[in-house]
Amino acid sequence: METWFYEIASIDGDYAKLRRTDVEEQELKLVARALLPSEIYEGCKLKYEMFQYEIL
Repeated sequence: METWFYEIASIDGDYAKLRRTDVEEQELKLVARALLPSEIYEGCKLKYEMFQYEIL
């Protein structure tokens, strides 16, 4: 299973925009906040593995 690393670029209502930090990628990923840990904040680092996000 692959592991990806993200940073919370922005939070807008029920969604957060994530930026990949492990590869060069310009596109932001829009993710429902219900799928993310409740303690997230802008600038927060996340690990995505096995269909779950975890704060680093």
